[in-house]
Amino acid sequence: MNCHKVDFEIIGDDMQLVEVELDPGETVVAEAGAMNYMEDGIEFEARLGDGSKPDEGVMGKIFSAAKRSFTGESLFMTHFTNKGSKKARVAFAAPFPGKIIALNQAMTGEILCQKDSFLAAALGTSIDIAFQKKLGAGFFGGEGFILQRLQGDGMAFVHAGGTIVEKKLTGEKLRVDTGCIVAFTPSLEYDIERAGGLKSMVFGGEGLFLATLQGTGTVWLQSLPFSRLADRVLEHAPSAGGTDQGEGSLLGGASRIFER
Repeated sequence: MNCHKVDFEIIGDDMQLVEVELDPGETVVAEAGAMNYMEDGIEFEARLGDGSKPDEGVMGKIFSAAKRSFTGESLFMTHFTNKGSKKARVAFAAPFPGKIIALNQAMTGEILCQKDSFLAAALGTSIDIAFQKKLGAGFFGGEGFILQRLQGDGMAFVHAGGTIVEKKLTGEKLRVDTGCIVAFTPSLEYDIERAGGLKSMVFGGEGLFLATLQGTGTVWLQSLPFSRLADRVLEHAPSAGGTDQGEGSLLGGASRIFER
């Protein structure tokens, strides 16, 4: 294998973390700030790039980091290496309620995922960006022009909101809410289409467009995109001008007066 071979365990139900077990000398690469805890013997270092090209020069690393900035991620990635003499574990937590998907890239091959879903991966995994080829899908497809591309033959972990559904397509066409796509294999053709007639587009509540995936491959869907959750929270947050749902008692409502 080109990637380090790591063992792992996903812990929890709706607010999960993934615990990765590293043999001496093994490394896992993660997004900055994703680490939850680590055992004795593991040391970490922030670096430019994912480390998949050890012979890459400084300019190449800077260019790779600059591309990552287009996805809204940090310029640096954190490398966690077991420098002890026995196995040790490091855990990474998702930043919002949902599930963590463990992808064995030796089985799935290359994966395209939404730009903020990557959590961690075994050293050797290439974490790059991919651009939408179709203008309409880029503007209205929910994911924008830029996706993350994961390539390797080891384990990679991505996170998503709510419940995860894995669907395998064999020539079929699947229509999806644009925010519910977490990841898919590049063998699937990604596009958009109108969400029905004019009345359905305006009053149907499903948005103006739906994403379409067609061909043979695998797609991972999320039931609750974080943007949808955040919109609902802000909508009902009294401090942000939202509507109080009456969940507190009279005393509770009075206490909020003093909080202000």
